[in-house]
This record gives sequence, structure tokens and C-alpha cells, in this order.
Amino acid sequence: MSHFTDVPNEHEQAEPFWKSRLFRLALLGLGIGVGLGALFLLIRPFLGPTEWHGMEIQSTQPVTNFTLTGPDEQAISLVDFRGKVVMLYFGYTFCPDVCPATMVELRDAMDILGDRREDVQVLMITVDPERDTPEVLEEYLAHFDESFIGLTGTPDELIAVTAPMGIFFERHEGSAASGYLVDHTATVAVLDKEGKLRLVYPFGITGAEIAADLKYLVRE
Repeated sequence: MSHFTDVPNEHEQAEPFWKSRLFRLALLGLGIGVGLGALFLLIRPFLGPTEWHGMEIQSTQPVTNFTLTGPDEQAISLVDFRGKVVMLYFGYTFCPDVCPATMVELRDAMDILGDRREDVQVLMITVDPERDTPEVLEEYLAHFDESFIGLTGTPDELIAVTAPMGIFFERHEGSAASGYLVDHTATVAVLDKEGKLRLVYPFGITGAEIAADLKYLVRE
């Protein structure tokens, strides 16, 4: 009785690897990997950063609306800026160091954003309503960026805005040259386009770091 095996004879040739099922599967896997990589690069700008530069706040409701006095004595409300990312800063024009330094960084962030700066609004709310009239605020902020808006109000109106946001300010006597000074919280609050508090920046944040976060928020 003859016995046959599956061993090919010397005249038979093995199937080329590039025609094999394994090769086709490898190509399929490579194609899927390339496709997923391209998709990630496409949607990456619309995803949040792996780590924000400010303290992230998980707000579920918009910041309570308020109305204060802006340039030319006009009433300006927070809801007027829905659809824009809003950066809120509480300071005063006679501030000797912290406030101007912060304004410089906010200006730099806006410059870095380029065309997307139109989607961002900086609001500086004074903690010194006695000296910071709408005209004084407008002139002061124009030195940094003409798009910045200064807001003031009565002491009671300002307390109604600052207290819910945890902003502290207190007047104390300074030198004869400076007059009184105002101690105040030196953070920058960032609200998204829906008016929700998203980030809080400490003093010392750089314009480049702010811009890196804003480029995601303006795309949301």
C-alpha cells in the first residue's frame, strides 16, 4: 500500500508571503492604524488639553448674571458676552504692580490668539470704585489692549459680584505718594461660551500658557 504525505515535491513552490492571508491581515491592521492616527490628528484641536494651565472648575451652571457700568456710562451685563470666552479680572488702576503685570499677560495671550481673539473678551472689574470711573478705566486699559473693557459700580453692586466668586478686597492706607491701596484677590477667572466658570489662573500665569488653554475653549 502506498502512503502519501502533504510534503511538496521539489517541483512545487511555496505561496509568496505577499499573497498570504497573514500578509493581507497585516496590511489591514496597518491601514486601520494609519486611519485612526489621521483621525486623531484631525480632531485633536477640538479635544481638551491633557492638562490645563489653570485650576479646572467643573461648573454645571453659568455664573450668575450681573450688570455694571462700562465705557460711556453704559450698562453692561455678563450675558452680553454669551458666545465668547470671557476672562474676568478684579483689580484697580492705581495698583502698583500686580494689576499691570496681569494685564500685560492677558494682552500677550490675545496677541498669540491672532484672529481667534475675536472670540475672547477681557473684563476688568474694579475693586476701587471711588477712583476708577468709567473714563479712568477706559484710558487705563487702552494702554494694554483697546478691546479690554473696564466695569465699575456702587460698592454694593461690586460686593454682589465679587462675593459669589470668592473675590476678596480690602482698602488700607498707603504712602503719602500713593494714597490708599487695595488688597485684592489676584486671580483671573475664565468663563466658557455658555458662561460657565472653567478655569482660574493664579497670579504669575504667562500669556503663552493662557493662550494654550484658550485655543481649545474658543473651539468648543
